[in-house]
Amino acid sequence: MAEILVRPLDQSDHEAWKALWTAYLTFYETSVSETVYDTTWRRLFTEGEFEPRGFLALLDGAPVGLVHYLHHRSCWSVEGNCYLQDLFADASARGKGVGAALIEAVRKTAAARGVTNVYWMTHETNTTARRLYDHVARRTGFIEYDLL
Repeated sequence: MAEILVRPLDQSDHEAWKALWTAYLTFYETSVSETVYDTTWRRLFTEGEFEPRGFLALLDGAPVGLVHYLHHRSCWSVEGNCYLQDLFADASARGKGVGAALIEAVRKTAAARGVTNVYWMTHETNTTARRLYDHVARRTGFIEYDLL
C-alpha cells in the first residue's frame, strides 16, 4: 500500500499548492485572481491566531492533496471552532485515504487547541466526497445561505 504523509504547508510547496488549489477550484467550476492566490499564500504563513493554515498530502513523496483550515471564535464555546476548507485530493489519489488523512490532520490540530467542533461544507452533487464525509463525520442538516 502507498504511504501517505500529511504535513503542514511549507514555503517550498508554493508550486504544488497552487496546482492542487487550482484543480480544486476547477472542480467547482470557479477561479480566483492572482491577487487572491498571492494573498492566500501569504496568509497561510502569517502569524496570528485566526489566520488560515494548510496541510499538504504526499503519496509516495508526490503532492496529491491539500486542505486549508481556520480557527474562529464562537458564541457557543470558549474554545471556538475549526472550519475545514478547500479539501482536495488529486483524481489519481482518490480512494487511497488521502482525504481521510487530511481531515484527521485538521482534527488533531484542532484537538490540540481544545477545539472539538471541526466542520465543513460540500456541494450536494459531490457524491464521491460525501461518501467519505458520511463515514468520518455526522451530517448536521444545516443548509447554507449566502448574501448576494
